Amino acid sequence: VQLQASGGGSVQVGGSLRVSCAASGRTFSSYIMGWFRQAPGKEREFVAAMSRSGSSTYYADSVKGRFTISRDNAKNTVYLQMNSLKPEDTAVYYCAASTYYRFTSNLREIRQYGYWGQGTLVTVSS
Repeated sequence: VQLQASGGGSVQVGGSLRVSCAASGRTFSSYIMGWFRQAPGKEREFVAAMSRSGSSTYYADSVKGRFTISRDNAKNTVYLQMNSLKPEDTAVYYCAASTYYRFTSNLREIRQYGYWGQGTLVTVSS
């Protein structure tokens, strides 16, 4: 599967932004999808993940209640709606796809994802 992230940009503190990730190739609905981010000088970290059907999600504690992951299997797209943005949310956001056999907390781990998009930059300024 090939992944293409888009929708990044600059936003003020407290603002909202939605990033998207379009997939092509093998059947999109067969993949668990995740979002990760990497801030300057920091390691890549987990943000959110969604099961194949879209019925289950995991979120990092730092974004819980502010970010929402969703997917449209008919459009082969996964989204990350980001609200109440903070300066510490500034990062390159990456979408990723996993073929892991089951949707568990393991999907918070980078190593479970075999396919990655190129990333889209989100900058939050005060």
